[in-house]
Amino acid sequence: MKKFILIFFLTTLYINGQTLYSVEYKSQADVNIFVVDYKSQADLLVYKVDYKSQAKGNEGLWHFVEYKSQADFNIYFVDYKSQADLKIFFVDYKSQAGWQSKEKKHLLY
Repeated sequence: MKKFILIFFLTTLYINGQTLYSVEYKSQADVNIFVVDYKSQADLLVYKVDYKSQAKGNEGLWHFVEYKSQADFNIYFVDYKSQADLKIFFVDYKSQAGWQSKEKKHLLY
């Protein structure tokens, strides 16, 4: 039973990871992203972490991977706000990352 709980817990961590791959075409993406100019316009404040192990949970800590097969989500950066599923703003500090608007949080689960 303990082994089952451990496997379930580890699987949950992996599923909710925030490792991303930026695809070339919109049709390949799980989520379309637009980077806004100001924090106040964003649904999610994102901090880019250096290691995959730091990108756990769904709180805006993103790690970009080199290969599509390594990613939890494939994203595409759109040119216009109206094309986006999610609007983000990149922050300078890890402590600033997080959801501004919880209504779009389901997009990265």
